[in-house]
Amino acid sequence: MDIKQYQEERTRYYKVLIGLLLLTALTFVQPYYFLENITFTAQMGIAVVKAWLILMYYMHLKGDKLIGTMTLFSLALVAVFFIIVVAIDVTHFQFGSESYITSAPHAN
Repeated sequence: MDIKQYQEERTRYYKVLIGLLLLTALTFVQPYYFLENITFTAQMGIAVVKAWLILMYYMHLKGDKLIGTMTLFSLALVAVFFIIVVAIDVTHFQFGSESYITSAPHAN
């Protein structure tokens, strides 16, 4: 590897590092300043982007098509099972009348 390639690669890693640091700062700032009503979704989105950056650049998976495909397939599989489990759990929630989320508002 010559010096020019090394410098380009080092610059790319610094850009990814700065991106990760900015996303980490965004993780702390987001619940207080914007998208307060969908904090969980926003936080999970930020986490997915950070995980993708780490996988692709620091674990050197960017050029490997098979591992990228398998990663996306695994992610989709986990998401489907997660949605199924949550759907079953929600339909059989036994403390609906006691939950502050699902119960009707009480007049004081």
